[in-house]
Amino acid sequence: MSVPSANLADDAMMFDLAPVSLWIEDYSDVKALFEQWQAQGVDDIETFLLANPERVRECSQHIRILKVNRKTLSLFGARDLSHLTLSLGLVMRDDTFKSHVSELAQLWSGRNHFSSHTVNYTLKGERLDIQLHGIVLPGHEERWDRVMVAIEDVTEREGARRRLAESENYAFGLFAHSPVSLWVEDFSGVKRLVDEVRARGIEDFRVFTDVHEEFVLRCMSEIRVLDVNSRTLELFGAPDKETLLRQLSDVFRDEMEPHFREQLIDLWEGKLFQQREVVNYALDGTKLHLLLQFSVLPGHERDWSQVQVALTDITARKKAEAYLEYLGTHDVLTRTTNRSFFVDELNRLERKGSQPVTVIVADLNALKAANDELGHAAGDALLRRAGEVFGKLVERPATVSRIGGDEFAVLLPGTDAAGGEAVLASLARLIEVNNQYYPDLTLSLSTGIATSRTGERLEAVVKRADMEMLQAKRSYYAQPDRDRRSAGMV
Repeated sequence: MSVPSANLADDAMMFDLAPVSLWIEDYSDVKALFEQWQAQGVDDIETFLLANPERVRECSQHIRILKVNRKTLSLFGARDLSHLTLSLGLVMRDDTFKSHVSELAQLWSGRNHFSSHTVNYTLKGERLDIQLHGIVLPGHEERWDRVMVAIEDVTEREGARRRLAESENYAFGLFAHSPVSLWVEDFSGVKRLVDEVRARGIEDFRVFTDVHEEFVLRCMSEIRVLDVNSRTLELFGAPDKETLLRQLSDVFRDEMEPHFREQLIDLWEGKLFQQREVVNYALDGTKLHLLLQFSVLPGHERDWSQVQVALTDITARKKAEAYLEYLGTHDVLTRTTNRSFFVDELNRLERKGSQPVTVIVADLNALKAANDELGHAAGDALLRRAGEVFGKLVERPATVSRIGGDEFAVLLPGTDAAGGEAVLASLARLIEVNNQYYPDLTLSLSTGIATSRTGERLEAVVKRADMEMLQAKRSYYAQPDRDRRSAGMV
């Protein structure tokens, strides 16, 4: 039965005008080559071809291009079939080797079709990512003398995929190698609990969490850590991510709960980006002061299923601040508080301190003589020893301050005269013990004590104690064996 010439013309036109690149090729010589290799005992065609690229080129040379459509010429920038055929070395190179081996292996296996994702090049050298599908046309299965190959240009799609992969790799690189600790967490469980509370008509969330402290702990238990970066493992002293995640209860404890409560309150109020200072712990128990920056990632505002937590280690800064604060209120030599602290504490006790208040004023005897005769190092040693004694004398809320060069003041809130005398007795015993360890230079203090009377200003109490101390000092130097010009050497 003959095919009408009109139908043949239509088929030819459809082939030529098809919107994808179409090739009609003759693979009969390739089939003959395959049969020859099979007769020689070749069974693994991929290994056979990969071991000798010349055999792949031999196969390519046995493929004859019979026809291509307009889209093919346009895609590869060829004038006509002859121009394209002569330039196939430019079209199929570099990246095409392995994909061509795969196509040949599919035919070798007995299939009448093949496909691959590969790379071709235009005659100008421009890269083309292509999706290739080939099929032996019906009626030509015995000889493979008519094979149609369709090539889809997926360069734009693959370019977008590569750009996306590069962007993902860049983002992951920023995450993985960030100099600050980064956590990606799932707060969707927290969001669900908060929404349930809101649905119950709760308006003041702060009051609610005051009354229901267990709700904060329940929210903490709903947090799921999705990922952490390498700086996080380094900061918390974890050998790997799994170890860190198993020991999160060691990391988030103690001071973390009130910080997390404030974080919840901010989320309740719609603050999806937050910043605060928190305290965590490394796995070895080291206390870490951290600047926490919390943000719900874009696209997850409705369910909080992805949030990022950035932790910057500010432990060194907090220690420096604490030391500066210590210097502002303490005497470095004696380790007691200083005069500035004493004045502030006196004013505080005046306003709301426990009454009565007993004040002890003490002055170091023979300090000038020790400086003059033995040098300032000896005088500093006496002051340090006085600081050691006072450090063991009282505990908060009582305080000891160095208020002058060789003068100290003890504030005893809520202590009556009898209690003050007991402290003085303890001071004498401590001095006696201290002198046993330093027999070459005696530590000696002149003291005065006074207890506040109803309605009396504490400044007046300090003045009375100071007057008593001066009287004791005069009595000390009035003794025949005492000389202001002589240090207490034994």
